[in-house]
Amino acid sequence: MTLTFDHHDCRPPGMIGRMRFPTGLRALNHHDFRRFLGAQVVSQLGSWMQSVAQSWLVLELTNSPFRLGLLGALQFGPFLFLSPVSGAIVDRLPRRRLLIVTQILFALQSLGLALLVSTGHGAYWAIALLATMAGFANTLDQPARQAFVTALVGRGDVLNAVVLTSAAFNATRIVGPAAAGLLIGQIGIAPAFVVNALSFLVVVLTLVRLAEPARPARSAGTSVLDQIGEGVAYAWRTPRVRLFLGLLFTVSFTVFNFSVYVPVLARTVLGLGPAGFGLLMTALGVGAVLGALTLGMASGENPSIMVVFAAATVACGGLLGLSLCHRVWTTASCLVVTGFFGVIVVASCNTALQLAAPDALRGRVLSLYTWVYFGLFPIGAFLIGAVSERWGVSRALFVAGLFGLATLAVVGGWWRRGSAG
Repeated sequence: MTLTFDHHDCRPPGMIGRMRFPTGLRALNHHDFRRFLGAQVVSQLGSWMQSVAQSWLVLELTNSPFRLGLLGALQFGPFLFLSPVSGAIVDRLPRRRLLIVTQILFALQSLGLALLVSTGHGAYWAIALLATMAGFANTLDQPARQAFVTALVGRGDVLNAVVLTSAAFNATRIVGPAAAGLLIGQIGIAPAFVVNALSFLVVVLTLVRLAEPARPARSAGTSVLDQIGEGVAYAWRTPRVRLFLGLLFTVSFTVFNFSVYVPVLARTVLGLGPAGFGLLMTALGVGAVLGALTLGMASGENPSIMVVFAAATVACGGLLGLSLCHRVWTTASCLVVTGFFGVIVVASCNTALQLAAPDALRGRVLSLYTWVYFGLFPIGAFLIGAVSERWGVSRALFVAGLFGLATLAVVGGWWRRGSAG
């Protein structure tokens, strides 16, 4: 990879003397985005370690897939009720400062978990309470983070920025769970939470050094409720936005319950310990990274509807494959496929919504993205956990796969009728 320096003075402020990256990495030409992305890599490594540690801790304490699913419901439940409000707040307040506040809250939550485990007070109710606290912070963090990235790179590099962010996120999915599995097996669970808390401090220090991007002006006297209504009305009357939200709903509700069904698969079907669980999550991450890189090589900026439909179909089909797996290598292979096509759907939906949204509405449109992607997860996680508790995780995966394929057929039929009309 060749890096050069451009010394022309006709570029926007802050871009003079920037490094030149290849087209597939063009978002890295933005200095502040490079720094922010680097901090996110550190943070996501810690977050994946905590995710593995928290799931394994709950299974050790309760041996209950239902309670593990309930924890996911509590952690992501605030999205279901607060995402539209958080979008209006993100469009009103400085996004960099919001992100600093959320990172501090995440660090405190991780330290709380470490303290509970190290002192022997890791009761399920306390873990659930801290998970809910993180969920409230996350409702602000997600739309603020995505809108912040768009402001750092501009609309022209949004697709590349989303792809690079997704690739980094999923690359840490490869390393983080594996590292967590080894750490838990050799030292214990508490250190994983401490590492995550320290990683959030890295993000805070980075954000303090970044400039606050300019925000679009909003109409004077506009209330939060008016702003929420404006964002929802825009999404409803824009067919492309409705379509991608429908595709995201299908995949989020059925496929992206990894934190519930992967540890249950590892423990109850495959008989694996923490290291084996980490290995399965690593396989999932490998597929997701490959999917993000494949999407990054696409020439167009607007995602193809047919490609996203096909990817969603294969991702849901991957759940049917997982329901039949009883060996480690076949399970890992299915997770690679599911991660590959699942991340193509999610990253494509994210990009399509960011490009469709006017600057003044971006926070609110992205809050609908987080409402669908994260807000519906509690329901899916709860159902996966409940069905796994009663009939086993294999049957739960089979039902989820069939439901996803049926929902895609409904969404596809609606889109074809609309296009024909």
